Amino acid sequence: MTAKVSADATFRVVSSLKEIEREDWDAVANPVDAAYNPFLSHDFLWSLEESGSATRKTGWLAQHLVLDGDDDRPVAIMPCYLKSHSMGEYVFDHGWADAFERAGGQYYPKLQAAVPFTPVTGRRLLVRSGTGADDRRKLLALAGTTLARQSGVSSVHVTFADEEEWKLLGAAGYLQRTDQQYHFINDGYRHFDDFLAALSSRKRKVIKRERRDALAGLDVQRLTGGDLTEAAWDAFFAFYMDTGSRKWGRPYLNRRFFSLIGERMADRILLMLATRDGIPIAGALNFIGSDTLYGRYWGAAEEHPFLHFELCYYQAIEWGIDHKLKCVEAGAQGEHKVARGYRPTTTYSAHWIADPAFRRAVADYLRTERHRVAADGETLAESLPFRATTERGAP
Repeated sequence: MTAKVSADATFRVVSSLKEIEREDWDAVANPVDAAYNPFLSHDFLWSLEESGSATRKTGWLAQHLVLDGDDDRPVAIMPCYLKSHSMGEYVFDHGWADAFERAGGQYYPKLQAAVPFTPVTGRRLLVRSGTGADDRRKLLALAGTTLARQSGVSSVHVTFADEEEWKLLGAAGYLQRTDQQYHFINDGYRHFDDFLAALSSRKRKVIKRERRDALAGLDVQRLTGGDLTEAAWDAFFAFYMDTGSRKWGRPYLNRRFFSLIGERMADRILLMLATRDGIPIAGALNFIGSDTLYGRYWGAAEEHPFLHFELCYYQAIEWGIDHKLKCVEAGAQGEHKVARGYRPTTTYSAHWIADPAFRRAVADYLRTERHRVAADGETLAESLPFRATTERGAP
């Protein structure tokens, strides 16, 4: 299948990553002039597909839009999936689906430009380094709506895009949506104690107590590279299944996925395991970008006060500072992260809706929602635990 968007730009629609060479995909997804994002890599996305975690059977049929250059290698890609549901997206549109279907419409299938099961901001209009990058991004935005019209689907959703792409998509006729996450920003800290020193006295004492209580009788192993054994994955998968079953009913990822990323991406993975007498009892999985540590999944076999905060937040901050990373992203939602030094951060998505009346209704809703998100962010920013500038002795 192809999507023709202009006289000289026809996109092919790729239903499996096995149709694209790893080097060709990565040259577009993670070009040398962009920050490396592990979730856009061929290794990560192919592991999702090959393991059976993101396939037609699970409601994630790949429909990647690919524009080839004169050398017959991709110069622009939109990672895209035909979705039969709204699970695993973290930008919630279930209410839209219900409203549209109550009015007699058919919301599913829809097109989703995203990384499955991954609420992490990153580029979605992927282009190879070189001239004409902006024009190719505009062609990708148009290719998404062209494929939607050709396929007869209700909508296109570009989720967790970066702000620049969000603006471009808005100019191309997509509706703009915002939400909130919480990210730790490394303000030049040399070590964790520097971070603690920047906090108010009360918050500093709270974090020290939480860390002490969390690790009473426990040790923490930080595993990456060759230390990521199958035994470590077995332990973590048990934690993941327990937490996923309670949160989602059915966890999204299967055991084979973790083995595949362990084979392909070990140097880009950081697994925190809490152990008691050498036996793992909890774990938190992180991915390592060029300037960001991304927290993804967590689980525990035992209840320990504050252990979630320790493995998912404090250990991540400490490791990120030690490795001079700019940012730690600790996943979706969670206002409780603000008290632990994570700042409210706006996330962006863009949505194209075919039905004119439904589009107008969603546009009205999003205008109100954007104002609420902005106001919530300002309120949360006022409760950050950092000392006032004057308390630090600054002029």
